[in-house]
Formats: sequence, C-alpha cells, structure tokens
Amino acid sequence: MRHFPPRRIVCLTEETVETLYLLGEQDRIVGVSGYAVRPPQVRRDKPRVSAFVSADIPKITALEPDLVLAFSDLQAAIAADLVRAGVDVHVFNQRDVAGILAMVCTLGALVGAASRAEELAQGFERRLAVIAATPRPSPRPKVYFEEWDDPLISGIGWVSELIEIAGGEDVFPDLRYRQAAKDRIVSPEAVREARPDIILASWCGKKVVPARIKQRDGWNEIPAVRDNRIVEIKSPIILQPGPAALTDGLDAIVTALWGGHS
Repeated sequence: MRHFPPRRIVCLTEETVETLYLLGEQDRIVGVSGYAVRPPQVRRDKPRVSAFVSADIPKITALEPDLVLAFSDLQAAIAADLVRAGVDVHVFNQRDVAGILAMVCTLGALVGAASRAEELAQGFERRLAVIAATPRPSPRPKVYFEEWDDPLISGIGWVSELIEIAGGEDVFPDLRYRQAAKDRIVSPEAVREARPDIILASWCGKKVVPARIKQRDGWNEIPAVRDNRIVEIKSPIILQPGPAALTDGLDAIVTALWGGHS
C-alpha cells in the first residue's frame, strides 16, 4: 500500500539524504547509498543498500519503500530493476545550480514539505548571491578543476558555476554543458595552454596527489604548478549536486581562490 507523503524512502545518492535531513524529514529514510556521509549521523542511523551504479535490489525491496530516489542515467539500470519490481522511483537529473535548487523544491513537494523546501532553496540562493556580489581583486584567477586524473576530466556544470560565483574564471567553461564525464575529457596540452592560476582537484572518491600533477610533462610552466596552488576539494562536498556543493563546497573554492578572505 502506497502512502502520501511517502513514509519509507530509500535514497540511492547523497544529496537527497542531506536535503531530507535539512528539511527535518529524515525519519522517512529507511535506506541510503554507501557514499552518504552528510550529516555524519547518517552512517550510524541508516542501513546502506547501494553503491553508485550498483544496488542490492532484494535488500531494497525488503525495506518495502513507498519511494526510491535516484540520480541520472548513471542509475537508470537500477531504476529500471526497481520499477520492474513494482517500486515507485523518482530519478533526478540536475547538473547545474538552478537544477540543484529545483531538486530541493521538488523533493520537498514529494514529502509534503513544499514551503520548508522553498525556504531552504531561497536561503541557498541568497547565500550564492552574497558570495557572487563580494568585491574581488582583478583580474579573476583562472581555475582548472580536475574531476579525474586518468584521463583528465574537467569539472561538471555546477562546479564550473560555483567557480564563477566564488570569483574565479573556469578555463574550460564550454565543457560545463556536457553531462557525461567522457565528454569533458581534456588533454594535458589544453590545460598547459590554458595556464590556470589555480588547480582544484577532486578525484571522485580517491585522494588527490599534487606531486603527480606537478610531474606531468611541461606542467611546470603552468602558473598554478609554479606557484604551488594545487588544492584538493573533498569529493563529498563538491561532486554531489546538492546542499553540500552550495555550502561547504563553495566555501572551499572561495578559500582556495582567496585564502579565506571572502
């Protein structure tokens, strides 16, 4: 029997987990992704039922969810299996800041907390506007964001936007509109020619090794390498399209660019 609002929700990615906690609706969550770490108590409170592109379908169905929340084409196969098993699934597909704010509002509506979700989204929006309007020295520092190291993959849409909000200039702004990581592959030569002032790296779940970045052929000529401005931003706060990126992720970019002088 289905309920509205859904009483039993499984979240297959992190950003919906964090949003539900921020809305005070965490008691509805009965299962989460193994990558969910925000807020910290989620690891203690909720059973883990999935990785990112794989999930334990019998474990999920045994939880008798009213709703499963998934993300993008990357989880389409999991979503299809759950639909075939008779489960209601909502798949989000946000890839930019506007999409993240819309996700918050949609999720709020799905759990009967539409006005609270709207307030939350507006709060994020105001925060972004304040940071974007902060006076910064000219010229804007040129930033290369590296999402993966082999092959080199440049930042996804919301990351590129957040670099601009923080007062930087993404050296590959055109790539932000490409959803798939394979469409954001860049050559070491292209980065060398772009001459970024700062390199931000978040290797999607593995530790960034600045020494390996510095050793790339000809990269010693890049200002960011020469001036030792290579900064790791932890994956959980920047590579998930949700509240973390708009708060701690953006703050980490501001600190990397301006040394905490926001």
